[in-house]
Amino acid sequence: MAALTPRTATATTLTSLVAALAWLTPAPALADDEPSEPPGTVSTPAPPDVDANSPGLKLAEGATLAEAKVLDIKSVVEDLGGEERREDTNTTVTFALQAEVLFPKDSAKLNPEANARIEAIAKEIEAQNPSTVRVFGFTDNLGTYAHGVTLSKNRAEAVHDQLAGSLGSADITFEVRGYSEDYPIADNSSEEGRRKNRRVEVSFPRGATTDETGAGSGQG
Repeated sequence: MAALTPRTATATTLTSLVAALAWLTPAPALADDEPSEPPGTVSTPAPPDVDANSPGLKLAEGATLAEAKVLDIKSVVEDLGGEERREDTNTTVTFALQAEVLFPKDSAKLNPEANARIEAIAKEIEAQNPSTVRVFGFTDNLGTYAHGVTLSKNRAEAVHDQLAGSLGSADITFEVRGYSEDYPIADNSSEEGRRKNRRVEVSFPRGATTDETGAGSGQG
């Protein structure tokens, strides 16, 4: 067997090292079917940069600027019966509809009166013009968890189908999930709390809407 020259030995060593690294490096993880964050999670944007030496700042002699912060402001509007709730934050709009106003008991078939509520949400989606809309279903803690997953997913899909039909050809990516009894918003020990937990939530990023004067507004 011929002896390896220094150049050949170096090439052989590098080839072995690359092969070893390729074997040790894990393959990229595939995207999970679940979202990367739980429903309702709000990502606060970074605070703006402020130049402490800007001549436009009016500071008393010896005063300094405090650290910049972004305040999370949440507006919650709920109808008297609690059947529908709207939450507005700096970044997200969320509608929560109780299952009783959308579906018969233990069913995923929409009531006729549900169409008007979903149509109103579709109009708000059109106003905000998001690229992604989440439709998440939830149940209370009665019955089995597996049944809750199926029921909540089927209900979310029913609302999605109605929304997609109302929005037509809008270029929107939908995320549809069923979470059973996970992520309750009320105490399951009472019927009032369970009623709030049986719900479908529709959420999407805020956009810049326009009022009648043409001025940009953050409110939808």
